[in-house]
Amino acid sequence: MKPFAILSGLTLLLAAPAALAEEVVTSPDGTISVTVDVNGEGRPFYRVAKSGEPVLTDSRLGFLLADQDKLERRLAVVGAARASYDETWEQPWGEQRFVRDHHNELTVRFEEESDEKRKFGVVFRIFDDAVAFRYLFDDTSVGETLHIAEELTEFNIAQDGTAWWIPGGEWNRYEYLYEKTPISAVSVAHTPLTFRMESGTHVALHEAALVDFAGMWVKRTTGTNFRATLAPTGSTPARAVRNVPFATPWRTIRISDDAAGLAESLVELNLNEPNKLGDVNWFTPHKYVGVWWSLHLDEETWGSGPKHGAKTANVKRYIDFAAEHGFEGVLVEGWNIGWDGNWFFNGADFSFTEAYPDYDFEELARYAAEKGVPIVGHHETSGDVGNYESQLSAGLDLMAARGVKTIKSGYVTDACNLRYVHPDGRETRECTESQVMQRHHLKVVTEAAKRKIAMNPHEPVKDTGLRRTYPNWVSREGARGMEFAAWGVPTNGPSHVPTLVFTRMLSGPMDYTPGVLSLQGRGQPLEMTMARALAEYVLIYSPIQMVADLPEHYAEHPEPFQFIKDVPADWSESRILDAAVGEYVVTARKDRNSDEWFVGGGADEQGRDARVSLDFLDPGKSYRAEIYRDGPTSDYRGDARFEIVIEDRTVTSADVLDLRMAPGGGFAIRLIPTGG
Repeated sequence: MKPFAILSGLTLLLAAPAALAEEVVTSPDGTISVTVDVNGEGRPFYRVAKSGEPVLTDSRLGFLLADQDKLERRLAVVGAARASYDETWEQPWGEQRFVRDHHNELTVRFEEESDEKRKFGVVFRIFDDAVAFRYLFDDTSVGETLHIAEELTEFNIAQDGTAWWIPGGEWNRYEYLYEKTPISAVSVAHTPLTFRMESGTHVALHEAALVDFAGMWVKRTTGTNFRATLAPTGSTPARAVRNVPFATPWRTIRISDDAAGLAESLVELNLNEPNKLGDVNWFTPHKYVGVWWSLHLDEETWGSGPKHGAKTANVKRYIDFAAEHGFEGVLVEGWNIGWDGNWFFNGADFSFTEAYPDYDFEELARYAAEKGVPIVGHHETSGDVGNYESQLSAGLDLMAARGVKTIKSGYVTDACNLRYVHPDGRETRECTESQVMQRHHLKVVTEAAKRKIAMNPHEPVKDTGLRRTYPNWVSREGARGMEFAAWGVPTNGPSHVPTLVFTRMLSGPMDYTPGVLSLQGRGQPLEMTMARALAEYVLIYSPIQMVADLPEHYAEHPEPFQFIKDVPADWSESRILDAAVGEYVVTARKDRNSDEWFVGGGADEQGRDARVSLDFLDPGKSYRAEIYRDGPTSDYRGDARFEIVIEDRTVTSADVLDLRMAPGGGFAIRLIPTGG
């Protein structure tokens, strides 16, 4: 046995000598194992098993380089080090207050059998619910600067099954309905990419700590074999350029027996660095309203004119509504110069400091402060990142001066059409996931943090757990949100949210903008029941939740509206009680600021009878269950979508609730301790 030392809870096994055999590392509970070795051609590979059954078969590691031979052959394992780690850390806000980071680590060193003797390492971390690894370039034998043309990492799934995915690199960014196909029918996909193997094992591929590197898409090569592919940047052959030493982002593989375990993993958070901002108590999770849904209904406009939504008087109306009902922000879209004309193509026209004449920002800031309801800022770039960066400091300064605590930003343009201006004046067109755009988003987040402002980007780069390091990166869009229910063809459909929970939501919070109780879009109905509209506040996690409908529509539905007023946006615990990807999901969450629990359920077009065990409640206590559920004839089609039953029951942890989720329906429950 190799010698070891114990250092502050870290068990370190000393590096082994050269010419090693294969290396194996297991998860703390012993169920997941990873084997690392090189084959007869000197190609490094890894494989993954769970309970002795293959999950990933031999999958290669390596890179194509733009200015030297690829790093993928003639390699030998020349060293290995092991460690174990176990700590629990606290989120300032989140779906779980406390997160346990418990993993075993293996660092494998490779050296090329060539005159150059190029060296690099791969660090594996094995959790009870996931595998993660990243490349470590800490030796200048590869050069002072590495120009990476492509990544050759493989993810070779051991058997066929079902995949849920959206296309990577296509024009509409992440805003596609999810495909459900055999694993062997996927093409190029964004991550998170979710699989259910024929054995029933669930797997999700993603990445963590995406900093100053190209984002990863996943491309199927043959059968059920996949390879990483990096998002291109500008017109250069290198998709990522970094000075040595550096480490790549982590490649993550969640592994679970069921859908619930897949969604409950927080592996990407654990792979990011701790909070770099210090005390962030200037951000408080909250719900907000705003001048938004009316724009998608075409009742008001972003641009100036008689239907302009961002008029001073209209915004005051929303501030009054928020103050009356306890909401903590008012989003105002269309406040600034630039929305007139075809703004989709005219990003250079946007000003981030000059308001339309009928929007008195100074007066509204005063009024909002008086009412205790801050303005939620809005920065739409229309994909002109160069224009935005040229005004970034001034735009953020204005928002800070007006008491804005959160900004929703936007990057509406076709994918890979983002205009960027480099320090030397050169212009390029960038993909959402390019290395250049990673740098841009982090620049915005850190500049906003200096002014104690939180960021909520739409048309964003995907979340990779960086909210741990930069807790003001509070939410983002990055999928088809509620606006597609207003005018999308096809619309989101009843199965969209039960799919999102196990695909997009694996990456982090989403500003889905729920709560449209009118259940009506622009000439088309929303495909959900009233109870399901309430459940989405529990099913879709975000520390900022929009109350998206018009004030007058809430006045028409005061009883369901009560649940929206009551449901929190910050949690101490979250659990998936029952689920099948794309079919149904039941989620329970505990309020961080009280002993109340909230439960939400949602089903696809088929509906579902749910049996909800309340064994997560404190034993010996009684609770008042305020239940908002589908009625006996509720259905997402026609007027039956408005049918809802609201009732109170007294329950304990020993109770099981039998609840019908109608087609496109669901339920929402508030559980309030009453004694014990």
